[in-house]
Amino acid sequence: MENKYIITIIAVIIIISAIMVVITNNNSQNRPNDELVVCIAAHGGEPESGFNPMTGWGKRDDPLIQSTLFKYDSNATLINDLATSYNISDDLKTYTVNIREGIKFTDESPLTAEDVVFTYNKAKESGETTNLESLDNAQKVNDTTIQFTLNRPDSTFINKLAHVGIVPSDSYNNITYGENPIGSGPYKLKQWDKGQQVIFERNEDYYGKKPYYRKITNVYLDAETAFVAAKNGEIDVVEVPVTYLNSTIEGMHTQIMHSIDGRYLSLPVMNNTEEKTVDGKSYIGNDITSDSAIREALMIGINRTNISQGAYNGLADPLYDVVSSSLPWSLNSSLSDGDITQAKEILASNGWVDSDGDGIVEKDGKKASFNLNYGSNDQDDQIIALSVSQQAKDFGIEIIPQSKQWSEIRNIKSSEPFVFSGGDLDPYMLYQYYSSSLAGKGWNNVPSYNNPQVDKLMENAMNIELNSSYDSWKEVDKLAKKDNPYIPLATKPFLLFVSDRVDISPNTQKIYPHGGDFLGNIYDWKHNENNTTVSNETTSNNTTS
Repeated sequence: MENKYIITIIAVIIIISAIMVVITNNNSQNRPNDELVVCIAAHGGEPESGFNPMTGWGKRDDPLIQSTLFKYDSNATLINDLATSYNISDDLKTYTVNIREGIKFTDESPLTAEDVVFTYNKAKESGETTNLESLDNAQKVNDTTIQFTLNRPDSTFINKLAHVGIVPSDSYNNITYGENPIGSGPYKLKQWDKGQQVIFERNEDYYGKKPYYRKITNVYLDAETAFVAAKNGEIDVVEVPVTYLNSTIEGMHTQIMHSIDGRYLSLPVMNNTEEKTVDGKSYIGNDITSDSAIREALMIGINRTNISQGAYNGLADPLYDVVSSSLPWSLNSSLSDGDITQAKEILASNGWVDSDGDGIVEKDGKKASFNLNYGSNDQDDQIIALSVSQQAKDFGIEIIPQSKQWSEIRNIKSSEPFVFSGGDLDPYMLYQYYSSSLAGKGWNNVPSYNNPQVDKLMENAMNIELNSSYDSWKEVDKLAKKDNPYIPLATKPFLLFVSDRVDISPNTQKIYPHGGDFLGNIYDWKHNENNTTVSNETTSNNTTS
């Protein structure tokens, strides 16, 4: 027994030592000005299958290693990356894209239209990248021209061309690529120490604006360990929960980044069917949240301002619609915040009464009681779940917060409510939330919402030129909102501690969607020669022009 304890202690010491070696080697005093150590956002989370766009790497952000056809600027406007121009047919079913000539992958092989065709057809097959449901196939016209043929009109498809990193068709291997990625982006993978860090090295042959930082080391640490490492001068930029807002680190300043990364309650809208979703992951339906009065009472009764204050130290923007108010297809609704009286009236008029005096309303012998799941590794979502639970008590609904791994939530996502995250620069997000054809497919339409009128409106919206379609998408959200499959709560703010020796150019930071990443404007980051605070002000980076 004593030997087991000794072995355990030794194992713990080894793990801690390994982490400390990584951190110590990254001390700012030991590295040149053009080397950077970070622990942030999407690139701060280690990809299980490596740096492979076909398995999801970079689908919401700049993949760094790979190029994309287009990318977004700080105003959420699509700009060229590999692409030089494009054309969309009148029927919105054919997209033709021209790309740069003379581009090479880091293995010196040429990047041509054939590689783009291979990448997109492979991405559709894998189903792990951006949603390519409307893509029939990609075809090569010539070495610099690609034709994307769709199976239906889809004015939002142009946005999909910004989310898939291009891989080489000749050498791509699905098994080995994630650990040995070949790309044409601004960086290349130098080293990956699984569970500890990844090191990106600047691609000196990159065709675009070259980043100042020659080397970026991204360490994989929990927030508390990363904060301590930053205090020790071992990390230049670190993302931590907003609960650290009042903390200080000598030689670092805070940067608060607003986003369109929303938090919602996802509420199953069907009765318990005892059937499973098409992906076989979750049973469908919940006998409590399927009652529209329960969902409406939550929409009216929850106080979003209190959630923003409690979970996010007052930094969050209350969210009253599924779409962030900063986006041009948002409803920009006004809503009474936390109207407990009206919530009680809605429940009572629909037969929900507290007949036994326990504070929980019931109907047809069923208590208005259900679990609310949240990711066990997300402190903010835990606070949200607890806040919603406390508030719902005031109008007679019992909500029981449950901490679960996301692998567990995946298996109950369509039968039990959970704290849901989302937010995108593409109005197609609404299609993924509401389309009956996508119900139960992955994380699409998890409440199993089915409204033929909404489906028809979405079909119409995708038949209209993108910028002209925004009013139609508003109508989609307006109609679906009457059924409340999702209860919007707040948009998540992000807190960074940034070394005074680093200028992350907050004025060019991209708008941060769910799953996005702060390295998206790495081309503009630079060393601060004066080693003085660049900015201590909130970056309100959630608006579009």
